[in-house]
Amino acid sequence: MINCTPYIQSIDGKMLAVFGLGISGLASVKALCAAGGKVIAWDDNESAREKAKALGAEIKQLDEQALKDCAALVLAPGVPLYFPEPHPVVKAANAANIEIISDIEIFHRCNQAQDKPNRVIGITGTNGKSTTTALMHHILQALKIPNQMGGNIGTAALALEDFSTLEGGVYILEISSYQMDLCPSFTPDIALLLNITPDHIDRHGDIDKYAAAKARIFGPPPEKCEKAYAVISTDDMYSWEIHEEVKAQKLRELISLTMDVQNANALSAPAIRGSHNLQNALAVLCICRILGIDDQDFMNALQSFPGLNHRQYRVAQIGDVLYINDSKATNAEATSKALSSYKDIYWIVGGRAKDGGLEGLDAFKERIKHAFVIGEAEDDFAQWFEAHNIAYSRSSTLERAVKGAHEMAQSSGQSGVVLLSPACASWDQFKNFEERGNAFAELVKAL
Repeated sequence: MINCTPYIQSIDGKMLAVFGLGISGLASVKALCAAGGKVIAWDDNESAREKAKALGAEIKQLDEQALKDCAALVLAPGVPLYFPEPHPVVKAANAANIEIISDIEIFHRCNQAQDKPNRVIGITGTNGKSTTTALMHHILQALKIPNQMGGNIGTAALALEDFSTLEGGVYILEISSYQMDLCPSFTPDIALLLNITPDHIDRHGDIDKYAAAKARIFGPPPEKCEKAYAVISTDDMYSWEIHEEVKAQKLRELISLTMDVQNANALSAPAIRGSHNLQNALAVLCICRILGIDDQDFMNALQSFPGLNHRQYRVAQIGDVLYINDSKATNAEATSKALSSYKDIYWIVGGRAKDGGLEGLDAFKERIKHAFVIGEAEDDFAQWFEAHNIAYSRSSTLERAVKGAHEMAQSSGQSGVVLLSPACASWDQFKNFEERGNAFAELVKAL
């Protein structure tokens, strides 16, 4: 757990409010209370409130009156900050004229309070950031370089091992656009942008605001940072525009990445499949070079990377048919990576559709044997498959889709891939993409 004493001391005994008691919210309550902070907290979930109370927080509704004596509101990243309109607790914090921040911002301020702050790698992008973060962690672990991984993946920032236990080590943080919106001063020593495609428009309002949130990761370097880096993949228009802005600012040493498949193929490894994963591996190689890691040491460690669950994860092979869990693919751009990686695909698709639906995925028509459509998007997607003359079935549920895809693939007598790559959010039928992917894996194991 991060020692938050420097932050608590900086607010001169004022209270702190925490709204949203999920993984990061409870970790914030625990770390702030452990450092002697006075914390008030709220979540609509009674069980979460009880957990926060047990950690030392006072449980109360966070209205303007409650917030006026607080130094800051630590907000869960999923709470609307400004679009389509601010959440009532955000309006209350604005009326009380207090800071609205994230756990990552507190992490940053505590790190910077050290005489020699630990190095921080920040990784963002629409797609691939979790795999890239996990790969970076794997490489450093394999080479026995002290490091901690967290943020938007796995462990909340304030639940990571304290700086004192990681002397000379590296923190690797996956950062979402929601989190960057709540970081007024946080920027990492090494900042990586993988890509930007339309996503989370329901939260940001439009693609330009979404891209602007991502670009905040390239703000002025930390004060005690000897040399800051910006690593930017320039294969999409929005990332290219950010690249040019960062280049003009001259605040960081800029490293440009572009997807040269012929050269990137040298980075092949069992879990590095598809051009998108080659891009992820290339980005990690660039960061490893910044850290002074030898290319051959990187390549040796790359071979043992197991991949990340729910990201083109191989669940099973039954006969000549592979069963792939790509539940993390919640938009068409992410699904395009999976469709480009396989042939003879029995595609399970659907859920709660994102803006744009399946736009552009007809380019992979020849790779798709049959589609099995599920969830809220079933009617719209059925029309899309009709319009593009792609064979499909209305399955409605994941269970029926897995059964149908399995039977069709096995009866073909040929090799093939049963691919769950929904191109949709999971919230119509599942709590999150992890629950959806785990359900798929269990259904496959029961075949």
